[in-house]
Amino acid sequence: MSTDTVRTGAADDAAGRRREQHGWYFYDWACSVYSTSVLTVFLGPYLTSVAESAADADGFVHPLGIPIRAGSFFAYSVSASVILSIFVMPLAGAAADRTGRKKPLLAAAAYVGATATTGMFFLDGDRYLLGGFLLIVANASVAVSMVLYNSYLPQIAPPEERDTVSSRGWAFGYAAGALVLVANLVLFTAHDSFGLSEGTAVRICLASAGIWWGAFTLVPLKRLRDRPVTSPKGASAHGWGQLAATVRDMRRRPRTVAFLLAYLVYNDGIQTVISQASVYGSEELGLGQSTLIVAVLLVQLLAVGGALGMGRLARTYGAKRTILGSLVAWTVTIGAGYFLPAGSSMWFFVLAAGIGLVLGGSQALSRSLFSHLVPPGKEAEYFSAYEMSDRGMSWLGPLVFGLTYQLTGSYRDAIISLVAFFVIGFLLLARVPVRQAVRDAGNPVPDRI
Repeated sequence: MSTDTVRTGAADDAAGRRREQHGWYFYDWACSVYSTSVLTVFLGPYLTSVAESAADADGFVHPLGIPIRAGSFFAYSVSASVILSIFVMPLAGAAADRTGRKKPLLAAAAYVGATATTGMFFLDGDRYLLGGFLLIVANASVAVSMVLYNSYLPQIAPPEERDTVSSRGWAFGYAAGALVLVANLVLFTAHDSFGLSEGTAVRICLASAGIWWGAFTLVPLKRLRDRPVTSPKGASAHGWGQLAATVRDMRRRPRTVAFLLAYLVYNDGIQTVISQASVYGSEELGLGQSTLIVAVLLVQLLAVGGALGMGRLARTYGAKRTILGSLVAWTVTIGAGYFLPAGSSMWFFVLAAGIGLVLGGSQALSRSLFSHLVPPGKEAEYFSAYEMSDRGMSWLGPLVFGLTYQLTGSYRDAIISLVAFFVIGFLLLARVPVRQAVRDAGNPVPDRI
């Protein structure tokens, strides 16, 4: 084979890899709008208000006959959605590794979630049970889709590119979230000019996130490609059988398990901050919806630069040290949030800026770091375990937040309870020897990790 032929083949491979990477970025662009507009901004306060309209004289609703404070219903619904995810994600990961057909599974999860989100347009009056059901379906669907989406990372990026590729994916997602939030802000603040009530404007914002999610999912479905199956058959030929096989396999890699445990703890705190910050701002600080939208827009804009900037820091200091630094910043930021004066939008914006600077980078680098700990051919099944730590096991934070509020009646006490997740996560991650964990997975160790 001539040198020119080898160079041409290498160039074609690089061009194909870049094409897949660009398509991969667009799933973050598609689904992150759900996390931003729905889960972070609109649905928490709106579903809480719907539940409050259905509450009895003591402020309780009674789904399935269980008395629940209306103010805790949203947090409990988030917890229920991620518990459901625990049962669904291993099946999706097993099917993807067994068949090699990630794209059809990604499409199914994405469009179930997009449909449920679009259906939130019909959430009005006292239909809090409908809202809880649609939230559970949409949140479980996005978790399943992220298992499949994340499992592409080791296949489309060599080790030296993964921090950068993962960070760019998160940056795409935050850029999309910012763009859609601008449109949401215009619609919400000028709803009278459009002849809409405030509730109708919120429902349109919720539904538009589902339409956006479904439309832009077409890009990764066009550009990503399925690979031939490389993992062995046999014991892992069925969903729960593969889950059991994955657990047995991970027991032989205790350092990978140690990383997942650390990630489970600190990311639980991150996910709870994301889902409950708007409730804290509206219910405890008395801030209006427009202020919350501007604050989250600020988070999105700064998270783009934060994700890319922390990706660059990782090239110098390694992903682990950079993540540890971000956890210190999370601890300081959430601790400061406890002392925010009610009604002060300026200090809430300062808090939002602190969150934005560390949010994208800590998540992006955690994803790329874990990709080095995945044995070749077992991407989807290992990323199902990762996604359990990311979303599927992130039930404890919302539960702690909801229980703290239920017991104390104070959202300040609820928000400060989340500091423990970042402190414990830092201590656990600091003990993980990541270089040896990469070797244990059978992967080459990057110069900086």
